[in-house]
Amino acid sequence: MSKKKFILSGGGTGGHIYPAVAIANELRERFPDSEILFVGASDKMEMQKVPQAGYKIIGLWIAGIQRRLTLDNAMFPLKLMSSLVKSRKIVKDFKPDAVIGTGGFASGPLLRAAAGLGVPTVIQEQNSYPGITNKWLSKKAKKICVAYDNLERFFPAEKIVFTGNPVRSDILDVEGNRKEAIERFKLDPAKKTVLVLGGSLGSRRINQLIAKELTWLLAQNVQVIWQCGKFYFEEYKSYGDKEGVQVLSFIDRMDLVYAAADFVISRSGASSVSELCLVGKPVIFIPSPNVAEDHQTKNAQAIVDKEGALLLKEVQLDTQFQPVFSDLLSNPDKQHKLGENIKKLAKANATKDIVEEIVKLIK
Repeated sequence: MSKKKFILSGGGTGGHIYPAVAIANELRERFPDSEILFVGASDKMEMQKVPQAGYKIIGLWIAGIQRRLTLDNAMFPLKLMSSLVKSRKIVKDFKPDAVIGTGGFASGPLLRAAAGLGVPTVIQEQNSYPGITNKWLSKKAKKICVAYDNLERFFPAEKIVFTGNPVRSDILDVEGNRKEAIERFKLDPAKKTVLVLGGSLGSRRINQLIAKELTWLLAQNVQVIWQCGKFYFEEYKSYGDKEGVQVLSFIDRMDLVYAAADFVISRSGASSVSELCLVGKPVIFIPSPNVAEDHQTKNAQAIVDKEGALLLKEVQLDTQFQPVFSDLLSNPDKQHKLGENIKKLAKANATKDIVEEIVKLIK
């Protein structure tokens, strides 16, 4: 059998990068001698994260369209043309068997160029509401792997496969890591641990909430691991001087931090939701209202409707956070029920199922 070659593209945030890396790892498992290349946006976080995961990446000069009139918007047609030309050259030179896009700006020109050259393309749509890039690409894609129901509104029904979202393989079984996690984060095993996640870039509103409520939280006899994001680390790092609080810009070992957590306060980006389903801990989702079509609220609501999590909107935080968290903390039955119900929604085989679809295409 000839050596297989794959190009993957996903970036801008961890929510697009980690699914792409998970798919790449599974492809390498299936085809150990395969060649795998990533294509990203040259100024985004994938240019660091992908090489850290052991893969080569080429950057495109591309950015999204801003919602207001800016110089970047004026440059967009030029960037798009430049990226399409470069993508076409990358695809012609590398000669992939398939090209897979997990969202983010760079996947647009790359998958478009690949489809134009007759290479099978696969879209992995993580959200309950697709972004503009994936809607644009869906007409030419061979398969669209999704994680939510009712996406026929946006995509051709005959191309849709319900797989769930890929997650990092290291979090498939976090329970066995609790002892190592407690040592790694120097936690007090007698206290409950609250994990705060604002997404890979951080969340201003969640950081403001935790800064305001930290004294109250510590008075509830809990300890806090607070991932504030690299943009906010300088502003909030001094809170880490308090006993029982750790402020981190980024977390390398998500498997350990999930193992340590008793409660999670999180944004509801698609990757976070998929990971938290597998982890099976009580979660309070605080969706970002600043994303296209409010899809984070829709992602969270899909879990809440199945009694698998709690949801607080940003406008409710000042009045509702303390009573909602207090009630959860004092109610072990509720904690257990939320953990059990969210776990029922996990798709542990998502990555394998997506790769199965890719394998069918290249056969």
